Amino acid sequence: MVTQNTTLMDMAEASLKGRWGLAIGTFIIYIAIISGVQIGIHYHHLTANLALLIVGGPLEYGAAVFTLALSRNQDAQFEQMFKGFERFWVALVAYLFMVLFILLWALLFIIPGIIALLSYSMTFFILADHPNMDPLTAIDKSKEMMYGFKLKYFWLNMIYLLLTILCIVTLGIGFLWFIPYRHVTNAKFYDDIKEGVIAEEINGVSPH
Repeated sequence: MVTQNTTLMDMAEASLKGRWGLAIGTFIIYIAIISGVQIGIHYHHLTANLALLIVGGPLEYGAAVFTLALSRNQDAQFEQMFKGFERFWVALVAYLFMVLFILLWALLFIIPGIIALLSYSMTFFILADHPNMDPLTAIDKSKEMMYGFKLKYFWLNMIYLLLTILCIVTLGIGFLWFIPYRHVTNAKFYDDIKEGVIAEEINGVSPH
């Protein structure tokens, strides 16, 4: 039985209990890197955009590894945020193809672009669980996994939007808690829907 989004959020909060400091500290570095690159876009557009594409994939991969460890009450460590650089090309290719596919769908209209974004949303969690998998297979498996769950994930992101507004009201301070909370809730969502959804070839790949 699929768990309600509000319950997943409560579960994420429980997993973060006693580990907020680690989560916030780790994501401060994550935010600092992304923000630094985004600031650079204003001064060196081409170079900074390339840099964002290059670091985006490895950081998303690392965030998936780190938040899955938090979500599963395992030994989460700051260093896990940089795990994606150990599998740089896999993370980069997955990120580039996701961006490309989403942009291509968005060219048709905004709704296909949103659907594509929801469909590919589990890609890095799948790669984190199955490090021997190639990027395109992970993207395909994310589409399979999200079949029937895109609307559920959309409504979860609507809740995130409301929380984002609340964070803005706090002059941005709330983002320190919200960003790790959102990532861990997404990890809960992934674990909740993955059983019985991923095809046999995924299960045949030994988890890392």
